[in-house]
Amino acid sequence: MGTTAEHISSLLDEAYEARINDLKKSVDLTNEALILSKEIDDKALIGQSLSKLALFRMIVADYDESMRLSEEAISYFEDLGDEIGVADAKYNIAGIFYKTDNLHSGLMYLIDCLHIYRKHDNYHQQARVLKALGTIYEYFGDENRAVETYLESIKLSKKAKDLNLESNVLNPLSGIYLNRGQTPRAMKLIQLSIKIKEQTGDIRGLAFALYGRGKIYTSTGDYRKAEKNFLDAMDIHKEAGEKLGVGMVYHKLGYLYMKWGKNQQAKELLKKGAAFGEQKNIGLINFKCNYLLYQIYKEEGDSDEALKYLEIYLAEKESIINTQTLKIIESYEIITKMENLEKETRLQKEKAEIIEKKNLAEHSARMKEEFLSTMSHEIRTPLNAVITISSMLTQGKSSEDQQLIDTLNFSAKNLLYIINDILDFTKLDSGKVILDNRPTDFNSLLENICNTYDSLAKEKGIELKLSVDPEVHNSYKLDETKFSQIIGNLISNAIKFTEKGEVKFEVKKLSSDENGRDAILFNVKDSGEGIPFEFQEQIFESFSQPKTVKTRKAGGSGLGLAIVKKLVNLYNSDISVISIPGKGSEFFFELNLEKSRKPDIETIIPSEVLEGFSILLAEDNRVNAMVLGKLLTNWGVAFDHAKNGLEVVEMANSKSYQCILMDIHMPEMDGFEATKRIKKEKGVNLKTPIYALTADVTAEQQPDYLLFFDGFLLKPIEKEKLYEALSKEKLKLAGTDQH
Repeated sequence: MGTTAEHISSLLDEAYEARINDLKKSVDLTNEALILSKEIDDKALIGQSLSKLALFRMIVADYDESMRLSEEAISYFEDLGDEIGVADAKYNIAGIFYKTDNLHSGLMYLIDCLHIYRKHDNYHQQARVLKALGTIYEYFGDENRAVETYLESIKLSKKAKDLNLESNVLNPLSGIYLNRGQTPRAMKLIQLSIKIKEQTGDIRGLAFALYGRGKIYTSTGDYRKAEKNFLDAMDIHKEAGEKLGVGMVYHKLGYLYMKWGKNQQAKELLKKGAAFGEQKNIGLINFKCNYLLYQIYKEEGDSDEALKYLEIYLAEKESIINTQTLKIIESYEIITKMENLEKETRLQKEKAEIIEKKNLAEHSARMKEEFLSTMSHEIRTPLNAVITISSMLTQGKSSEDQQLIDTLNFSAKNLLYIINDILDFTKLDSGKVILDNRPTDFNSLLENICNTYDSLAKEKGIELKLSVDPEVHNSYKLDETKFSQIIGNLISNAIKFTEKGEVKFEVKKLSSDENGRDAILFNVKDSGEGIPFEFQEQIFESFSQPKTVKTRKAGGSGLGLAIVKKLVNLYNSDISVISIPGKGSEFFFELNLEKSRKPDIETIIPSEVLEGFSILLAEDNRVNAMVLGKLLTNWGVAFDHAKNGLEVVEMANSKSYQCILMDIHMPEMDGFEATKRIKKEKGVNLKTPIYALTADVTAEQQPDYLLFFDGFLLKPIEKEKLYEALSKEKLKLAGTDQH
């Protein structure tokens, strides 16, 4: 029996080694090991065989079978109390999740594995997990954390003396340096990765390395070399059954042909790639291919096809962000908690760990803040182009085209609302949100909010009613966006949990005072299922939700009501609920609002006001620069464009401008540092007003913002606010500023 167990272990080792160039052999050997393990009833070897088979099935994208095998393996390891075995099987499950865009679940399983591997000082497996974590961070645009994680993985790979593992990490690290414009460094890393793969005979790994080098050749314009690298990688991936690799090559080869001017070949490949991504449940490949198809058709002037693929791209990306982003933010908190638990186990060994725990907690908080900053910038930046372009396309279009543009605009803004909800909650939680009260056409606002949700109510066969007291004034000073969030969340929640009957939104004036303020009562009633009595006190807590809701399709995270409460609190008020299970719920709150004059429907200053105004525009994103340039040109503004932080400083030192629009996240030098340089070097633009123009919602809270910037304009750009800011500066220069 002992000899047989040794033989089975030998088969499993051989199977694992063979995975790099012969997956079929790996599967055959492991199946043989599983049969022998069952014959001698060795539970440890049965678990190991199942876990190895799950790994190989995950590699070839047989995800259902891989999941089944992994869960079976976990049951054996848990019976044996084998933590490492459990972690190995969970690593397979993590791979399944993040390769099918379930990033939150993948992240959780990987963190769980990392905790176990660190506990047992297993450097090899730690390195594998960190490489996978780096991939997830990179997907969400958190490049700084990805680089940190990749470098830690390389360090542990060296400790484990695993060259292949080390070279696996060099590939994505090279890609990040390429994105940052550090091409020589990227090429050096990828060439080293290829050299290691050729040396060790890791054919599957070589395919990913060739793919990485193909990206660099595409960037440098060596298109024939890039094509050869991508095609060689595709051949290896197809032979090995590596589905994710095949999808990645479809996308990048399509991008190469687009850059090369071979649009027909590009379109054919990208359509194959999008279909492949959809078929294999790899959403990231799907929406990336659709975005390139949109770019190609747009360049060719085929607006119908361009809009078609842009809508597909936005819907796919919205789906991923909607289901993942909030969970990823929560996950960062869980990561912090798990790292703290891990350090607690080491406190008995080293006194120094106490200090490290404090430092790491601060680091985790900072990383969360940086992550939110990066995520808001990376998601809102392309949305800026989409929303601004769609708003500029409204004139002279047929009714059919206008319908498409309206749909595009709605989809993009809907995605923006989702992102804003998440980011607003974070800012609200830290006390960094203030009200921006302006005169508002109150009755129109109420009607618009209800119209937004009317179709949702009709789909469920219920009626949405608006009742406004005639004593209510026609205009109040109000933060329209935050008020819309409050009422929108309450109405959508009411519709969600009402299967028949009606939802009624009532607005009633309670009293007036001598200072021109009205006390207004807002009430949202529904005839839905109601809220259990024992849960009504918790309903406004963050991420709080009764079990009866969690098991229903209508359930959410409970974040909407948490946001509502915090927004109502900003008005020095509070929200209450009365609910009877089975009969319905009633949410109500009171606001003291200052009456104002009804604002003009549109306050457009004549275009000649900005005629000849000179601006320096700092914007690293080519599409956003093009869109903003078109907008400024329409207003008669003369502008120069700087593509990075160093360039904007050089241009500001050599020529005088009347205003500077400064992006924050730029290569070479960020907007904060560039603005400091301009102000401190005492050049020709020392007193020139500088406005932050950014997709990063956290930028306004930075100390440097108050010191160096004259204003803050958030992407996606609101044309009216940009126009207002520029007009104000122009009028100041003319000595006629009325503000």
